[in-house]
Amino acid sequence: MTEELMLPQESAAEDYRCGFVAIIGRPNVGKSTLMNHLIGMKVSITSRKAQTTRHRITGVLTNESAQFVFVDTPGFQTRYRNALNQAMNRSVTTTLADVDAILFVVEAGRFTQQDEDVLKLLPKDQAVLLVVNKVDEIEDKASLLPFIESVAQKHDFTAIVPISAQKKQKLDVLLQAIEPLLPHSAPMYDEDQVTDRSERFLAAEIIREKIFRMMGDELPYAITVEIEKFDEEEMKDGRTLKRIYAAVLVDRDSQKAMLIGKNGERLKRIGTEARQDMEKLFDGKVYLEVWVKVKSGWADDTRLLRQYGFE
Repeated sequence: MTEELMLPQESAAEDYRCGFVAIIGRPNVGKSTLMNHLIGMKVSITSRKAQTTRHRITGVLTNESAQFVFVDTPGFQTRYRNALNQAMNRSVTTTLADVDAILFVVEAGRFTQQDEDVLKLLPKDQAVLLVVNKVDEIEDKASLLPFIESVAQKHDFTAIVPISAQKKQKLDVLLQAIEPLLPHSAPMYDEDQVTDRSERFLAAEIIREKIFRMMGDELPYAITVEIEKFDEEEMKDGRTLKRIYAAVLVDRDSQKAMLIGKNGERLKRIGTEARQDMEKLFDGKVYLEVWVKVKSGWADDTRLLRQYGFE
């Protein structure tokens, strides 16, 4: 085994390839960061808090020889036993049945029981690549190879690729490992399309990311963002203005006060940072209003979960 890559022997593809690639792993191993850097645009939110991703997010990378359709899944976990968590776990298992290849992402030097639980979900007859992320954070580089070898013994991996998603290291090697696993097919998406998610969905995710990043461990788990109105209008200079009105749903009044902050300063900062990110992503002006609503028990209400896009 080499640190670079263990690849199956396969002749170079002569025809175009296109297929779906699931990115799975326990919470907080860097799945969303990996997908964002692979496609070159932020479509999946990130934070240091585990379980940031709650939906399947599709990111598309198109080059001259292949189109990679990456699916970032929620981190499979059992900590919160409610309808929301069950819906996210179903999202993971459903995704695995519908893809051409799987990236099983682990954190370099750390393999936990949660990793083991995700590993048990991997189909035996599916192409699975072991992606060892955060190798740049390993001070003792000599320990990396024994770690990789120990994880490699747990499953018949198609390829093993050590990377740093954050530093964008070896992502080209990873793409080279994935491409031969995709079926011969014409591209499914336009060349310049990077996600199948709507701007409305992306706006909600950006707000949720700012909440995660700003509140850290104070953040209540039962929190989501609902876009109540999303309008576009043409300004006098010909540019487009997006008017976005968003409600942050929490479970209790105490959580509402925590999120708003003293004199509304915390919520105001969340809104400002979210608007700035939206203007970068949408390449235009954004007017954003954000407020907080209490909706007790929403994370255990299957009807509401369907309404908010959870499967």
